[in-house]
Amino acid sequence: MRKESRAMSAEWAQEVMDSAPYVTVSMVRSDGTGYGVPLSVVRNGENVYYFHCALEGDKLDAIRSNPKVCLSAVSRCKPTVGPKDGSFTLEFKSAIGFGIAEMVTDEQEKITALRAICQRFLPGNMDNFEPSIARSLGRTAVVRITLTEPLSGKRKQYDANGDEMKYQRME
Repeated sequence: MRKESRAMSAEWAQEVMDSAPYVTVSMVRSDGTGYGVPLSVVRNGENVYYFHCALEGDKLDAIRSNPKVCLSAVSRCKPTVGPKDGSFTLEFKSAIGFGIAEMVTDEQEKITALRAICQRFLPGNMDNFEPSIARSLGRTAVVRITLTEPLSGKRKQYDANGDEMKYQRME
């Protein structure tokens, strides 16, 4: 990280990842080109993330070719003018992680992951979960991403006096 003064803890980064409306998962296709896509990702435990997708497509082709992935999330992204110097800048909270992606083949793990995704993004519709699973489990892929190192976080944020909050200072 270039600006260590903006570095935040792994726990803080986990909160950003957990609260972001989506997480961009980046991978490398078999031809060496990059591929990144925003996904509805959910964490299970400290270092395991899941997403779901169709049984075929670019994501799965890329993972089969190279299972190394990068997750990134940004929240509280707000263009602003620097309170002290009038510079054009951006307040943000961000997190990044690196891991290994693999298809989930165990049916119970797939159901557990899909339930966690539904509980995070559609908690008011859990009554429809079982009928949906019965209807679509066989045509739904679930991918597990296991982090290979702790998440890292970064932020740029100003306090009420217009001073940048550096070195993990909280208000």
